[in-house]
Amino acid sequence: MPEKILITGGAGFIGRAVCKELLRTGHEIRVLDSLIEQVHGDRDRPEDLPQEVELIRADVRNGDAVAKALKGVDSVIHLAAEVGVGQSMYAVERYTSVNDVGTAVLFEKLIEDPVRRVVTASSMSIYGEGLYLDAEGGFVQNAKREPRTTEEQSWDPADAAGRPLKPIATPEWKTPDLASIYALNKYVQERTTMILADAYGMEGVCLRLFNVYGPGQALSNPYTGVLAIFASRLLNGQQPMIFEDGEQRRDFVYVGDVARAFADALELPQAAGEIFNIGSGNDRSVTEVAQELARAMGKNDIQPQIVGKSRIGDIRHCFCDTRKASEKLGFRATQDFGEGLAELAEWVALQTADDRVEQARAELEARGLVA
Repeated sequence: MPEKILITGGAGFIGRAVCKELLRTGHEIRVLDSLIEQVHGDRDRPEDLPQEVELIRADVRNGDAVAKALKGVDSVIHLAAEVGVGQSMYAVERYTSVNDVGTAVLFEKLIEDPVRRVVTASSMSIYGEGLYLDAEGGFVQNAKREPRTTEEQSWDPADAAGRPLKPIATPEWKTPDLASIYALNKYVQERTTMILADAYGMEGVCLRLFNVYGPGQALSNPYTGVLAIFASRLLNGQQPMIFEDGEQRRDFVYVGDVARAFADALELPQAAGEIFNIGSGNDRSVTEVAQELARAMGKNDIQPQIVGKSRIGDIRHCFCDTRKASEKLGFRATQDFGEGLAELAEWVALQTADDRVEQARAELEARGLVA
């Protein structure tokens, strides 16, 4: 049955896709978004935010604005957040305030004006390193990497005897290992959602998103998704900058598939009280992805720059075990990766982007966060 839905952070990259998906299925949408400059530039309203969507421009920490936004609402999708592992490691107060205090403000107002269901966006970052197998085939949940002291030393984690660990798809049952302030923030958002939704008669659902990509990403934000950062560099004729050796593996999932997952999590009865991974189920090296994007953008002559250094808070391998979302929600990502890259490249070709990657790297290095 169609509902009136509040989407916090709904003017962002994922939020706009969710708006379109929910409008398509007959819902009425209200968005609360502060439209911060780092993500949105100086726009008052994103061009591709559908006109049918009611936009309230306000900060999620503003209790009066949140209370106003909740009036007459049946369910909430909570996307509002500062996003970026690297930046979270020095803009600690800002990230914690927006992500954790903002979520607290939202739920205080929901206590006064409860809704049927709250679906909160979490992140694969809460896992830290993904799940591994040791030489005997046993699970290793919180693999650790020793600091590299020589060029010959592997970037990959090993067991106590120095034997390599094998990365495998990470399921929801893996113990969180919070390696950054952003990861900590997202875990707090998860637990706040589950604790307070249950306590006050609402249904809570959390989606742990893997690496989301597609048209509409914030190309001028150097702390956004890795494909958007690579696209910005390539658009400006610069090499994509890759930390470590480029062989770290990730799961890239198309934004349209993610929007569908939010619709399923909002509507299906069996989603209530659950946490789901949302990814494609396919893993790729970061170098492979940079090269494929360059080909899609017609920039075959630009090879990625392998930095050979690591950032504090980065992890080596983490990719998605999709079985729970498939079995419980019937959800599977369907977008072909090559076709998704082609759509991204076509959109990027029509954009302009300020390349701030070197500036972001300098900020991390100045604080000793690159080794």
